[in-house]
Amino acid sequence: MASAPSRNSFSGSNSWLKIGLFSVGLGQSFAFVLVPPLARDLGLTEVQTSTIFAISAVAWAMTSATWGRASDNYGRRNIAMIGLTGYAISLIALITPLLLAKHGLMDVLLLFPLLIAGRLINGLIGSATRPAAFAFVADHSPPSIRTKKFARLESSFLAGTVLGPLLGGFLYLFDEAMPFYLFSSFAIISAIGLYKTMPNTSRDISRDDTSPQISFLEKSILPFLVLASLYSFCQASLLQSIGFYVSDSFTNYDDLPLLISLSFALLSVSTIISQYFFTDYFELKNYQLLILGSIIMIFSYIQAAYATSIAMFYFAIILNGMGSGMVRPANASALSLSQSPDNQGSAAGYLGSVIPIGHMLTPVVAMPIYQYNPSNLYLFSAALCFIAVIMLLSISTFKAEYIEENVT
Repeated sequence: MASAPSRNSFSGSNSWLKIGLFSVGLGQSFAFVLVPPLARDLGLTEVQTSTIFAISAVAWAMTSATWGRASDNYGRRNIAMIGLTGYAISLIALITPLLLAKHGLMDVLLLFPLLIAGRLINGLIGSATRPAAFAFVADHSPPSIRTKKFARLESSFLAGTVLGPLLGGFLYLFDEAMPFYLFSSFAIISAIGLYKTMPNTSRDISRDDTSPQISFLEKSILPFLVLASLYSFCQASLLQSIGFYVSDSFTNYDDLPLLISLSFALLSVSTIISQYFFTDYFELKNYQLLILGSIIMIFSYIQAAYATSIAMFYFAIILNGMGSGMVRPANASALSLSQSPDNQGSAAGYLGSVIPIGHMLTPVVAMPIYQYNPSNLYLFSAALCFIAVIMLLSISTFKAEYIEENVT
């Protein structure tokens, strides 16, 4: 196992990890804003558009745990760099067929399979970044501040999702491909930064014979994965439906693309503020964050379902961001604290494998509900968050002392 990095080395590595996740957030959010309406204009249906993201999510779910274990054995830096490179390539592969079809340079019949292939690269390779990044931070942060450190990583990604639609939309006016190439270059630059500053730490593989691979069925892992799956579906269905919901529900407003972009920005900004406010100022425990965040999300989805104006919908979005900002880092931190140092990469990989579940289920569950009645989709998400609250109150694993106390 590589020697522990110095404080300055960790700081530099952590900064490049944040930049890398920031670049991923830029491209991910802009893709969610641009691809669905552009694909629909070119003849794809809502289900087909969601399927593009769903197939990538399946690949992400299948490979994330493997990447997490690989980071245990072959180093956090190497795996994080592979993930950032794959993400950069996937952005270019996603926008190219869209622009070719839009300008009549490619048969539209090829659009759907090429978009699947482009997004699939992100699922297969881009999935390596997150488990390696979170495992590295878990390796070098004491339990007492791990929730804060995880919140910082999440905030870096979310800051990218705020600027993605705004910066991407501005650059798109000058050149349609420019945002995707620029965001890809940010990922490549961060990968180079990691190569220069990040020690390629891994676990002590000489202990493999005495430290068997942990199973996702362990009681210290499975409840957190189920909880993450519920949150994943709620978030994915919201992200993929915002563009359609605003376009279909508020037709009397002008500049709908701007309203859609602002929805994503409000969601991300409120999430970031929530993460800093409740993990730094109030310093709530993980269990408290999970309970309170889930309850706030219940009210947010009910508010969205019955919103009669864009202002009411925006308020629901802000509430949702506040709740999401509590539950995401708290769940990741609680899972990390329940594991030994040898299993940080595997645990982060398992968590990464269930995060895409929402995108996998959205085409077959969320979008049919949306097509029947858009409001019912948000009421369904409220019901899932209610189930999450019941789980938190009834399963002892979430209340365990080792995920709350400042153990060493």
